[in-house]
Amino acid sequence: MTTDELKERTMDFAVRVLKMVDALPNTTAGRTVGGQIARSSTSVAANYRAALRTKSDADFINKITIVLEETDESGFWIELAERTELFPPKRLKALLQESEELTKIFNATRTTARRRARQNHKS
Repeated sequence: MTTDELKERTMDFAVRVLKMVDALPNTTAGRTVGGQIARSSTSVAANYRAALRTKSDADFINKITIVLEETDESGFWIELAERTELFPPKRLKALLQESEELTKIFNATRTTARRRARQNHKS
């Protein structure tokens, strides 16, 4: 997957989550989950773009770590929305799967970046 494809995928994830947030009930639980997941999912896309503009290996690793944490957090909020029955599980399945896949991608990206940084440091 290219960086442009991943940029698009993270943007699409944020858009899909925001549409879900708009459909949540206007209750304390709905507003709480909605606000949190809106922030974490949009942060995935924004921080991935920022990671692509870094100037050092260390900065890239730091930004990708933020992306990884926000992606994982998004998965938490999606799962919480499901468990609290704020949204039908069937409608959340694809979003939860996407958050899990993105988490795996960014975890692998961070692992690779760390390995490369160690190799570059040894050279």
